Amino acid sequence: MTLALIGFAIVLLLAFYGVPLGFSMLAVGVTLFAWIRGWEPALFMMAQTIYDLAANDGLSVLPLFILMGTFIYKAEMAEDLYDSAYSFLGHLKGGLAYATIMASAGFAAISGSSIATAATMTRVAMPPMRRRGYADTLASGCVSSAGTLGALIPPSVPLLIYGILTQQDIGALFIAGIVPGILLGLMFMVAVRWTVFRYPERGPVGDRSSWSVRLRLLGRVWGVLAIFLLVMGGLYGGFFTATEAASIGAGGSLLFAISRKKLSFRTYVESLLEASKMTGMIFTILFGGKLFANFIVLSGLTNTMVSWIQAQHFTGLEVILVIVLIYVLLGSVMEGLSMMMLTVPIFAAIVEPLGINMIWFGVFVVLMMEIGLIHPPMGMNIFMVKTIMPELQLRTIFVGSLPFLATAVVTLMILILFPGVALLLVPKLG
Repeated sequence: MTLALIGFAIVLLLAFYGVPLGFSMLAVGVTLFAWIRGWEPALFMMAQTIYDLAANDGLSVLPLFILMGTFIYKAEMAEDLYDSAYSFLGHLKGGLAYATIMASAGFAAISGSSIATAATMTRVAMPPMRRRGYADTLASGCVSSAGTLGALIPPSVPLLIYGILTQQDIGALFIAGIVPGILLGLMFMVAVRWTVFRYPERGPVGDRSSWSVRLRLLGRVWGVLAIFLLVMGGLYGGFFTATEAASIGAGGSLLFAISRKKLSFRTYVESLLEASKMTGMIFTILFGGKLFANFIVLSGLTNTMVSWIQAQHFTGLEVILVIVLIYVLLGSVMEGLSMMMLTVPIFAAIVEPLGINMIWFGVFVVLMMEIGLIHPPMGMNIFMVKTIMPELQLRTIFVGSLPFLATAVVTLMILILFPGVALLLVPKLG
């Protein structure tokens, strides 16, 4: 156990000094594995683990869904989503913020990435909100927080990685993320409503659009709805597997981008390169995380923790609350994917013997990751908004995100107290 704790400390220290997480977990995992068993078994374990992961057919889902989101981004769909949402909601107090949340939900449904959603919607939504007199607190808090919908609304990269780590059904995980994702979006709208009720000057009323304008703009975003329904409808109906759904989604988004005349040969190549870079980054983290997890298992830390929890006769709810506290602490210093790679192999071994549904646990873990993206001091989505809008102060963005953070916590409480929220649609699969 002492060696395992030393390993965690070294990984966190390397991450603090800017060493990429995948490489730090790989180096520490292999080195400490060799400390226990010797270098020959450690190197053999490394080669076998990387080969097994790389040869896993299920991992082909990852680059395909990333490519799908990249093609849609190149088709400049985010702007149309925002304009369409604004045409329906812009006349309300705080209407632009509502529109940002709805557009973020739509973009999240095709990108699957929280940080990508936050980055895109910052570029799309922040300028018009500032032009119309919205307070920087509400505007920046809204775009940074609404980006977290990208991890729950399928196809979700974090849910996909969780499924690979725990060998859970990816289609079931995607379906399980739908209702909590919608609930989180509605709770964010509650945060906007509360803000403009308390401070009316922060979200002034905009212009009302005619129904002809609304229908015209709605007609420009049919592609998002069509691709989402095709991918999720096929998974839900059992017509194809997650890998087949990802292939259809990527192909459909390519055709859609071509039909909008937004995809030249140059942007096509750029899309492939961007998807390849992101895939390579995630694969490196997967390799490193798996090697580090192998060392943790060898150290005996997982078995010791499971035995101790069983001896204390903790209930499942008590264990979940302890895990919430750990994630809150880790979220203060780490980004979401790093937390997942370090903790899921251990926590999954702890909660599964307690009878906790592992599909529900996947949604819970991802929601905890998303809360970590907007709570201080790390808040990766907060820093993404700051990077794109450098004139904003971090304090302004953090203050603006507080109402959204509060409603995200309420969503977490609902998920814990009423686990059926995540499992509502899952039993209907197959």
